[in-house]
Order: sequence, then C-alpha cells, then structure tokens
Amino acid sequence: MPNRIAPNVLSWASELDELTADQAARTARLPVLAGHLALMPDAHYGMGATIGSVIATETAVIPSAVGVDIGCGMAARRLDVRAEHLGDDGAENWVRRMTRDVPAGLGNWHGESSEDALAWMAANPPPATLDKPGRAAEQLGTLGSGNHFVELALDEDGWVWILLHSGSRGGGNKLATLHTGVARRLHEGLGTELEDPELAWLQQGTPEFDAYIRDLGWAQAYARENRRELLAGSHRALARALAREIEATDEVNCHHNYTQLEEHDGRWLWITRKGAIHGGVGARGLIPGSTGQRSYLVVGLGNEASYDSCSHGAGRRMSRNKARKTLSVEALEHQMAGRAWQASHAKALLDEAPEAYKPIDVVMRDQADLVRIEHEFTALANYKGVERIRTRGRRG
Repeated sequence: MPNRIAPNVLSWASELDELTADQAARTARLPVLAGHLALMPDAHYGMGATIGSVIATETAVIPSAVGVDIGCGMAARRLDVRAEHLGDDGAENWVRRMTRDVPAGLGNWHGESSEDALAWMAANPPPATLDKPGRAAEQLGTLGSGNHFVELALDEDGWVWILLHSGSRGGGNKLATLHTGVARRLHEGLGTELEDPELAWLQQGTPEFDAYIRDLGWAQAYARENRRELLAGSHRALARALAREIEATDEVNCHHNYTQLEEHDGRWLWITRKGAIHGGVGARGLIPGSTGQRSYLVVGLGNEASYDSCSHGAGRRMSRNKARKTLSVEALEHQMAGRAWQASHAKALLDEAPEAYKPIDVVMRDQADLVRIEHEFTALANYKGVERIRTRGRRG
C-alpha cells in the first residue's frame, strides 16, 4: 500500500533515500501536473525526473521525464526448450554465439541493415528531425549498454525463455535530447523559472508539442521493433548453439520509458512512465531483477492510485561509480556461479552487480496491490554490452 511522502506524492517504495524523495516532490510541484505523482517500489534518483515515477498531465508533456531512451522496455519469449535440452554447455555456447551474432554496447551495431530492418523503416519512415536514419536501421536488433541485457531464463514449469531489456538506441537518444533542449529554450525565452530546468515542458496546442509527440511515437515504435528483432536474433543464436529448430510459444513486449494518452477517472491524461510499466487490469508486463537473478512476468491489477502502473525492475540502490569502487569481482563471480555469463569481463560489469540494486523480493512485496505474478524466472545465462572502463589521469 502506498505512503504519502509529500503533499502530492504517493510512494510504494519501502526503500527510498532522501535525495530521491526530494526529487520526486520537486517534480510533483510542477503546475502542469493533473494529479499526484506515483512512485513505484524501485524508485531511485535519475536525470530529469525520478526513475520509477508516473506523472499525469492534461495539456503538457515533459520530454526529460520520458528520458533519453524513449520507449526503453522489456521483451520475453517462451521457447519449446526445457533446461535438460541445453545440456552441459548449451548456455555457454549461446553466450559465445551472442557475442558474434548480436552487437551490444556503445558504438556497436550491425555492419549493414537486415531485410527486416529495411522493411520496417520503409513502413515507418523516420522523422525529418532524425539525422543518419541509415544508422538507425543498422541499429535495429542490437542491444545497447548499461543495464540492457539478454538472458536465458527458466520458469517455474521448466521452460526456457529469452528475456531482454533494450530501447530506441542512438536515434531515440538524439530525438529526446533535441526536444528537451527545445523545451528548455522555450521556458528560458518566456522567463519561466523552474526548480529544475530539466523539467521544462511542452504545451499542448503548440507546434513544438506536436513535433515532440510525432517523434516520440516513432521512437516508441522503433524501440518495440528493436526488441522484436533482438528476440529473433537471440532465438536464432540459441537454435545455432543447440543445432536444432526451436519454436516460440509465448511472447510479451512492453515499454517502461514512454508517454501515452489514457483515460483515468473520466479524464484523458498524458501518462508518463519513467521506469514504470503499464499495469492495467489483465495487462502483462516484465519486471527483471538484477543481473543473473530472479525476474517476473506479471499481470496488472489496475490500481488507479498508481495510474495502472507498477515497477520496471529492482531499482538501483548504488550509483555506478560507487559500485565500481566498492564492490568486488570475487563477490560478483560468487553471485553468478552456475550461470553462463561474460566472466572474463567481470570488472567491467561491477556497476551491474546484484548488490548495486534493491532486493527484487522486497520490490515485489511492495507492489502486491499493483500486480500478480504469472511466472517467476531464474537466470541461466546473461549477455550484456561490455564497456571499456575509463580511468582519469591515465592514458592507454
């Protein structure tokens, strides 16, 4: 059940630091809000608005509240594969195959556009505001970096699933940055003072608003297609690793950084979910835990106080820099024991170690009034974009 932590903020988070609570309260004081701000159980401090926040507006949208990875989200596919079909080395072979077949990380994408990517781009022409549309086509079906991942996971009935997290890649980032800048310049031109300039909004009925909604819609569709093509590529990688044909038997694909018009209490509102998924009655969503740990496929209960929303993951409890400085490779290796993963890159993956995140069981307990669990997943293999560790004061 939620707690009112500020006059206009309801929070489902039992673990919430003061910095995050203050940021959420600051956002909730914006004059364009059309109701309270809802904080999900995984809420933590973010650039612009709080990650894990749900914001309702009636005649405006805040570009930075959606964030730079427009349409980022999760997808999952159940396969006609059981754990015993993987054998002793199937999961390890899949990770090795993924490193060859599925580009991941900053600056990594396909060398040329696939037929699926070209067909999708032709059917969904990119907006004129997007430069290098050819690169966007080459990035379809690629992973990205940070907390983006692909996993093989086992459900409670013994079936293998592909579970992944990715968004709109470089194109969505560029469009988001463009429109956030437009919103800031408009407010500066009007002499409007905001507690946080990053929370500048675009007003409905203006050309700037219409341009953002157009580009937002395209980027959200691109992100969904990116996940669909990632599922297909990861599926092919497993089929090659096991040298057998594999059928898909179920699939889910959902955003958690997006805005859309929804009806709530008889009013049409722009609902912005920054690190939150739609949890309307019967809606299926995906909530991953931290790297290599438990994840969930959930069904929404339609809690109106949360604007039909729930968490999008475990939620960070430690910054990336702090994780790199304080967590150990040995602890990460222990936590990932029994799973196939990029163990040789353990040092570069410390910022994604389970200890850097809130416990997923606490997050799920906090939102028992928002969702019910349909499937619980246990990770078998994990694949991520590995970034080069940057150190100050050194050349190499």
